[in-house]
Amino acid sequence: MKFAIVGAGAIGAYIGAKLHRSGQDVHLIARGPHLAAMQSNGVRVTGSDEDFTVHPNATGDPTEIGCVDYVILTVKAHGLKEVARILEPLLGADTAIVSTQNGIPWWYFHGMGPEWEGMRLESVDPGGVVSAAIDPRRVIGCIVYPATVVSEPGVIRHVEGDRLTLGEPDGSETARTQDLAAAFSGAGFKCRVRKDIRNELWVKLLGNLVFNPVSALTGATLEEMAIHPDAAQLARCVMQEADAVAEALGVKMPVSIDRRMAGAEKVGAHKTSMLQDLEAGRPMEIGALVGSVVELGEMLDVTMPHTRSVYACAKLLSQVRESRTSAS
Repeated sequence: MKFAIVGAGAIGAYIGAKLHRSGQDVHLIARGPHLAAMQSNGVRVTGSDEDFTVHPNATGDPTEIGCVDYVILTVKAHGLKEVARILEPLLGADTAIVSTQNGIPWWYFHGMGPEWEGMRLESVDPGGVVSAAIDPRRVIGCIVYPATVVSEPGVIRHVEGDRLTLGEPDGSETARTQDLAAAFSGAGFKCRVRKDIRNELWVKLLGNLVFNPVSALTGATLEEMAIHPDAAQLARCVMQEADAVAEALGVKMPVSIDRRMAGAEKVGAHKTSMLQDLEAGRPMEIGALVGSVVELGEMLDVTMPHTRSVYACAKLLSQVRESRTSAS
């Protein structure tokens, strides 16, 4: 099968490298020094029990690739508006688009039923640009659990995790999703297909919703936040509010808050993606991870004082950083 990995950073290059090593036809789309390093030296994966180098095609121009079977979007949610405009050269009649974004994805309401069809969250898809550019019928949802870091351009350090979960937004069973799951499994991932992809999406979101912004605000690792008494209590309050939003949407959370907290502690001294972005001077995923849940709470009349407070502080952090960067 032919894959295009759009936004081949820490997660995208890691997935692409493992797919390429298993014999798949993989094309990485990236930019800057990371792209240059991958073009010159390939992709090196280190960490855990892995240390290998592969040489998939890497480019900044999708027109060099042509139509593929699967486009895997591994850009952050706030980068979708930009990349949605460059996808057309990759799309054939049956090309599937695999969405790996954290938080509430732009396609969330597709396939939920006629009362939800066409609903859009401004915090996730401002102006509806992404929804207009990507046919939701192409989308396969993907929840990504591996934690990875670009330790230097072209080098991906795998911290932990090997699970991927796939699901069609409408809950149907399709050959394209089964084929993709088989490819991921063949590449060494533990991959399963679920009919209720939104349930598992919310499980991951429970942690991301609080740990990502609090880590950016404090500089703390997952383990430090999980074991700090006051921070842990804040995390539980935010998770309880998110749980209420999920329940109002008909989602039954399959994992308890206690288990989610224990899972964060188990990851150890890992910096969240939002903290990594902050330290690298990149935009943070505040809208998709936090703003989307606040917006859903407003829509569903769910009171969320703790989540709103975290959201306000994270937005202020982002605005202050942007203004100081512009002034310097």
